[in-house]
Amino acid sequence: MAASLGFRGAASGLWYWSGRRRPVGSLAAVCSRSMASKTPVGFIGLGNMGNPMAKNLMKHGYPLILYDVFPDVCKEFKEAGEQVASSPAEVAEKADRIITMLPSSMNSVEVYSGANGILKKVKKGSLLIDSSTIDPSVSKELAKEVEKMGAVFMDAPVSGGVGAARSGNLTFMVGGVEDEFAAAQELLECMGSNVVYCGAVGTGQSAKICNNMLLAISMIGTAEAMNLGIRSGLDPKLLAKILNMSSGRCWSSDTYNPVPGVMHGVPSSNNYQGGFGTTLMAKDLGLAQDSATSTKTPILLGSLAHQIYRMMCSKGYSKKDFSSVFQYLREEEPF
Repeated sequence: MAASLGFRGAASGLWYWSGRRRPVGSLAAVCSRSMASKTPVGFIGLGNMGNPMAKNLMKHGYPLILYDVFPDVCKEFKEAGEQVASSPAEVAEKADRIITMLPSSMNSVEVYSGANGILKKVKKGSLLIDSSTIDPSVSKELAKEVEKMGAVFMDAPVSGGVGAARSGNLTFMVGGVEDEFAAAQELLECMGSNVVYCGAVGTGQSAKICNNMLLAISMIGTAEAMNLGIRSGLDPKLLAKILNMSSGRCWSSDTYNPVPGVMHGVPSSNNYQGGFGTTLMAKDLGLAQDSATSTKTPILLGSLAHQIYRMMCSKGYSKKDFSSVFQYLREEEPF
């Protein structure tokens, strides 16, 4: 779940690590490995989620070819001895396996089909895995363009948040040709503990959109319950403990509680910095709304959640983590 936008590159089967000197920096130390046995993987997009995902590939012995629109985020990787490309096209030129982790449909289209995009230099037989959360119809269109170039495209959005990205415990929801799933799974299991095949291209995105809609609804519900309890005189830590041993327990309450001071290591205890931005949640809820419209599916709470997160964006919460809905409800008195 993302803050900094960015991209990075793929893998070339002809590039070896023997004799390569690595600096003593912390990233290099963490990722020390036997390097001659694995070929590089391209990674495009080094934001809040992409950065730790790339590091987990390194920990599993994969050299990287990286690209991001913000060069500064590549610095620590370069210092650790990784290759940094000047464009997505250069990544595709040097690599035949590429993972992209981008903020929006527009970013994915630009990285794949833009003037310096992957498709300008993609090699036949390349495996392209997009872990961005985008419109399923965009994934399907990109898959068609990739297929014309003799390569393979799979959508593989993730769930679990920044914490799971760091620990390598993400859930990947994968859509694409089933015969190619094993090849994608080899890489994705370096970054996640659950890699689930969902069906044809676009089904991974559909699963992710449904998940994030439910996440938004549960986060709003948790924030409302906590706010009500606090205003009724309950200690927030006590209330969270009760919720988490009762039928109201959910991920938003027991793993990512939105109330400052209730849990350590979550955005709510860091002024809602890091994690999954409110803008991105609003974007994902918009994707859910579009999908609901096209399938004639009622999503009453999903639509309300979309409105709430859009209002938050207009009220100065756009760059805060989506759990800041607690702060919004508590301070803005929107109703």
